[in-house]
Amino acid sequence: MSRIDSLRQLTESVFVRLFSYAPHAAIQAPGRVNLIGEHTDYNDGFVLPCAIDYQTVVSAAVRQDGIVRVVAVDFDNQQDEFDLAKEIVPHPDYTWANYIRGTVKFLQARGLPITGMDIVVSGNVPSGAGLSSSASLEVAIGQTFKELNNLDISQLDVALNGQQAENDFVGCSCGIMDQFISAQGRVGQALLIDCRSLEGRSVRMLDGVDVLIVNSNVRRGLVDSEYNTRRQQCESAARHFNVKALRDVSLAQFEAGIEGLDPVAVRRARHVITENRRTLEAADALARQDAHRLFTLMAESHVSMRDDFEITVPPIDALVDLIQEYVGERGGVRMTGGGFGGCIVALIPSALTDEVKQVIEREYPARTGLQPSIYLCQASGGAGRVS
Repeated sequence: MSRIDSLRQLTESVFVRLFSYAPHAAIQAPGRVNLIGEHTDYNDGFVLPCAIDYQTVVSAAVRQDGIVRVVAVDFDNQQDEFDLAKEIVPHPDYTWANYIRGTVKFLQARGLPITGMDIVVSGNVPSGAGLSSSASLEVAIGQTFKELNNLDISQLDVALNGQQAENDFVGCSCGIMDQFISAQGRVGQALLIDCRSLEGRSVRMLDGVDVLIVNSNVRRGLVDSEYNTRRQQCESAARHFNVKALRDVSLAQFEAGIEGLDPVAVRRARHVITENRRTLEAADALARQDAHRLFTLMAESHVSMRDDFEITVPPIDALVDLIQEYVGERGGVRMTGGGFGGCIVALIPSALTDEVKQVIEREYPARTGLQPSIYLCQASGGAGRVS
C-alpha cells in the first residue's frame, strides 16, 4: 500500500470510529523541497521547488450547521471545535489547531460561502525538517473547503490564504513558496516561481534521477532570530542600492556600487543576487535536461550559503561534502531550507541511490555523531482529491 493510501485509510477509519458516519471525500496536499533559490523569496526573487510525495491527508464531510470539528490523528486524536458564527481566535493549548483555524478564518474573511465541516487529519511530511509540513496542512484544509463547498477560488488563492493564515494568525513570517508549490505542484515537474509576480513556470525533472532528502537532525537554535537578521541585512542592502528589493540589482550594478555598504551586508547581498541568477539558469538547465550544469549550480549555491550568507552549520557541510565526494559530477547536492540545520537535497542517478544511502548511513554518524533521516522522493502533484 502506498504512503498516501495508508494515510487515507487511517483518516477514514478514525473518522468513522469517532463521528459514526463515512466521510464525503479525502483531500491531500504535499510538502515540498526547494531545489535551488534560498533566501531569495522575501527578496522578490526566484525559487525552484518541487512538491514531494509526503503529504497531509484530510478525510472530511460537510455539516449542515456552522460547527467545524477537527481531529488530529498525529496528536493522539486531540480534538478541536469552533463555530463559524463566532469570531475565530487562537486555540489556548493546541498549536496545530491554529493552522486550521487561521486557514478557515481567512477563507471566511474573503466572503466565501463556507459551511461547518467534520475533519480528520494526518500527515507524513516530517515536522521541523524544513519540508513545509505547516504549508501542507494549511493548503490541505483550504483545498478541503474549496472542494466540498465548491468554492470559486483559484489554486493561487488557496496558497495565498494559507500564507495569510501562517503570517497573520499563527504569527510566522513566511514567503509564498511553500503554499504555492503545495497547491500547484505537478507530477514529474519542478516549478520556477517568481515571488514578485507570483507566476510559475513548470520544468520537467531530470530523467533517471532521484530526489533524496536527508535531515541532518541538527538541533536548530537561533533560526528565527538569524532569519530576521538576514532579512534586515538584505533590506538595508536594497536601500543602499535605492531599489525595492535585491531582485532589482544586477551583478554588474552590485559590483560597481558596493562602496560604503557594510562588509557583512555585501556578502549577504552577493548571495541573493547570485542565487537569483543561479535559480533562473537552473530552470533553463532542467528544461534542456542538462544535468551537469544543474549539479554545478547546486554546488555553487551551497558554497554561497556557507560563505556569503553564512547559514550552514558544520554537520550540514559534512553531509554535503560526503555525498559530493561519493557522487562527484554524477549528482548535485546542497543545503535546502532556512539554514542552521535542517535538510540537504541531493539529485542522484537512480542506479546510485542505494549506494549513496549506505554511504550516508555509515559516514554521517562517523563524522558528526548524529543519525540522519533519509527520504526518497518523487516530484508530485499539488493539492486535490485522493482518487
